Amino acid sequence: MKEVLTTGEVARLCGVAPRTVSKWFDTGRLRGYKIPGSRDRRIPRESLLRFMRAHGIPLRGLDGAVTRVLVVDADYESADALRVALESGFDYQVRVATGVFEAGLLARQTRPHVILLETSVLGLDPLQMRQALRADPDLVGTRVVAVEPRLSPEQMQLRMKQGFDGCLGKPYNLGAAVRIIEEATDIVS
Repeated sequence: MKEVLTTGEVARLCGVAPRTVSKWFDTGRLRGYKIPGSRDRRIPRESLLRFMRAHGIPLRGLDGAVTRVLVVDADYESADALRVALESGFDYQVRVATGVFEAGLLARQTRPHVILLETSVLGLDPLQMRQALRADPDLVGTRVVAVEPRLSPEQMQLRMKQGFDGCLGKPYNLGAAVRIIEEATDIVS
């Protein structure tokens, strides 16, 4: 990864127009420097990382790590089968939690890019968990996908209105899981 990026490169990584990056730079929100004798701006990688973290922009492609996924599901066998398939076939780093407390611990430890949250886990309030993640500065950029047994279009619409970043039906379908993880972590429109 380059140590210094152009406004165009930053725009692609953040999924915005180059002019937006220039405004961030000109207002001092994004730190960098101008090329002497030119209007060209350059943004150091570390400055961009701080900016992206502060604004909840996923770091995919910048942090040098594989996509981290946390699967929260009371059915360990089903979740573990998904974990094995995602790790072996798609190079994701996947952890499994079967309860609310374990999910919170693993989320803090691994700082996942995506959480696949089975909404009927005993003791789990999906909205409360979603709000807690949004309030945590280390996890604000984590995308949360609601996993619903027997997912209906109405239920999908409700979860999206509630602020979830996607919905996935259960039983798990590997192709659908990969597609929703990629969509949730895709920062380039």
